[in-house]
Amino acid sequence: MATCPPYPTYSGDPTGGGELRHAHWWQRKWVRYGALITLLTLSGLVILALVRQQTGTEGFLVGLGLAVLPVPLLIAAFRWLDRVEPGPWRNLLFAFAWGACAAALIAIIANSFATKWIATATADPSGADTLGATVIAPIVEESAKAAAVLLVFLFRRRDFTGIVDGVVIAGVTATGFAFTENILYLGTAFGTDQLNGDGGLASVTAATFFVRVVMSPFAHPLFTVLTGIGFGISALSAERQHLRRVLVPLSGLLLAMGMHAMWNGSSTFGEYGFFAVYAMFMVPAFALLTWLVIWTRQRELRTVREELPAYTVAGWLTPVEPYALGSMRARRMARDYARRQFGGRAAARAVSQYEAYATSLAFLRRRGRLGRANADFVVRERELLHELWRRREVARPALDHAARMTAPPVPVAAPPWPVYGVYGYPPHPAHPAHPAHQTQPTHPAHPVVHPVHPMAPYPAYNPYRT
Repeated sequence: MATCPPYPTYSGDPTGGGELRHAHWWQRKWVRYGALITLLTLSGLVILALVRQQTGTEGFLVGLGLAVLPVPLLIAAFRWLDRVEPGPWRNLLFAFAWGACAAALIAIIANSFATKWIATATADPSGADTLGATVIAPIVEESAKAAAVLLVFLFRRRDFTGIVDGVVIAGVTATGFAFTENILYLGTAFGTDQLNGDGGLASVTAATFFVRVVMSPFAHPLFTVLTGIGFGISALSAERQHLRRVLVPLSGLLLAMGMHAMWNGSSTFGEYGFFAVYAMFMVPAFALLTWLVIWTRQRELRTVREELPAYTVAGWLTPVEPYALGSMRARRMARDYARRQFGGRAAARAVSQYEAYATSLAFLRRRGRLGRANADFVVRERELLHELWRRREVARPALDHAARMTAPPVPVAAPPWPVYGVYGYPPHPAHPAHPAHQTQPTHPAHPVVHPVHPMAPYPAYNPYRT
C-alpha cells in the first residue's frame, strides 16, 4: 500500500506520551458554543434596542432596508477570494455576527462613554466629538473587530492557514460592523429629514447613502483587512518565531487604526478634505490590497500544483489531479461534471469537499517542508488523506475529465514529407468490383456499425493524460 510522504516525522504519540484527561465542563464543546451563541444573541438584542431608540421604528426600518444592500456583494467578494481553500460557513457566520452585534455594541458604549468623559473634562463638546471620532473611535472599533479575527485564529487554527483566511475573516467581520453602523447613520438621517420636511436627492438620507453605501462600502473592510493580513502572516510563521507571531498582528492593527483615523478626520481637512483623502489614500490602498489578495490566491494555486505531486508518487492521488486542483477553471468543470454524471448536488458537494481537503493537504505539506508544521502534522495529514480516500470514487473521474478538458495543447511540428489521410496513409476508396466494400444488408435488430474516422489531425500527446 502507498504511504504518506516521509517528512516531517515526529517521535512519540501525538498526545505527548500521556493519557488524555477528562475535560472540565467549561472545556466541552457544547458549553463553548452555547456561551458564544448566548453572548452574540444578547449583544444583538441590546444593539437592536439602542439603534431603534436613536432612530425610531420607521427610521430603523428605512436604515435596515438601505444598509443591507451592499452586504451580499461584499460577502460574495470575500467568499470568491476564499474559493481556493474555502473555510466553513460557521466561521463566516460567527465573524459577521460578531461584527454586527458584539463589536458594534462595544463601539457604541465605549465611544459614547469616552466622548462624554472628554466633553465633561474639557468643557468643549465640539472638540470632544472631533477627538472621539479621530482618536477614540478608531482604537475602540478596530480593537473590537480584531477580537473576532483573534478568536478564529486561536480556536479555529486549522481553518486559519494564511493571508487569505485572515483577509476573509476580517473583511466579513467589518462588513457586519458596517451593516449595523449604516443602519444607525441612515436611520438618524431619515429622522432628520422627517423633522425638516426634506426629501429626494437633496435630503440628508440620500447624501448619507451616497457617501456610506455607494462611495465607501469597502471602508470598514479595508481597515480591518490590514489586521487580518497581520494575523495571516503570523499563521505562516513557525511556532518558534514568537516575537514575529505577536508583533505582526499588532502592526496590522495599528495600521488599521491609523487609516481609520485618517478617514474619520478627513472632514476636518477643509471643504474638499474628504474627497482628497478618498482619492489619494482610500482608492490606492483598496487597489493595492486587492492586487495583494489576488496575487496571494494565485500563489496558493501554485502551491497546490507544486506540493501535491508528492502524494501522486505515493499513490494517494492520480497524476492529473495536481494540475486540475491547481486550476480554478478545472475545479469548476469537475464539479459540473460530477453534478451531471454522478447524482446531482450531492456529487458536486463531494468533489468540492475533495478539492478543499486536497488544498489543505498541499498547504500542510508546504508548512512541513519549510519547517513550520505544528506537532500534529502526522495526525492532520492522515485525517486529510482519509477524507480524500472516502470521496475518490466520485472526485477522481471528475477531476480527470476536467484535466483533459483544460490541459494546454502541445504543439506538434508537421513532418517535411507529404502526409495522406488521417493516420499518414493514402485513402483507399471502395472499389466497385469488390462487394465487400459496399454496404451490406443487415438484420434490423442487429445493425452493423462501421467506425467512422473524423477528418482531423491526429490528436497531440497530452502530458496530463496517463
